[in-house]
Amino acid sequence: MKYLSQSTRCIDVITHFRFLELLIYLYEQSNNSSKSSTMKSIWLNLPVRDIKKSKEFFKAIGFRQNPMHENAEHLGSFFIGEHNLVLMLFPEEAFKTFTANAISDTAKGTEILLNIDAQSKEEVDAMAETVRRAGGTIYAEPGESQGWMYAFGFIDLDGHRWSMLYMDMDKMPKG
Repeated sequence: MKYLSQSTRCIDVITHFRFLELLIYLYEQSNNSSKSSTMKSIWLNLPVRDIKKSKEFFKAIGFRQNPMHENAEHLGSFFIGEHNLVLMLFPEEAFKTFTANAISDTAKGTEILLNIDAQSKEEVDAMAETVRRAGGTIYAEPGESQGWMYAFGFIDLDGHRWSMLYMDMDKMPKG
């Protein structure tokens, strides 16, 4: 099945992509604001079953380890993208104490779709191969959608769903 072949999936991915763009925008605005702001940074926290294996996986797919937590055995921390969005990995039991809630069963549902921006189709294809070699599961092979997007989807070792998306803005429908 080609990724994003249904219009509802396209809207879902764009919505999540735009949401992450909004978060980055708000983060940048908080850093550029002359007013005193309480928002200094934003990061993603994910529960994982095996910290060591998860750290190896994210390192293998090219995420940059956060030097502040590089040697920590009880958590993982990585930087994503040029804005250094922080990804924090916590053991499931510790994560439950932060949320005061049960952890979603990723085999039965998706709690969030995490999108990574790509600059080219080749970057998408290369990441798909990198994820395969690192032990991730590809749930949507690289493919085109609607003549202006190219993406693939993968599942990390703990069942969290990710996608990498290239959008050719020159071909994006206007209006």
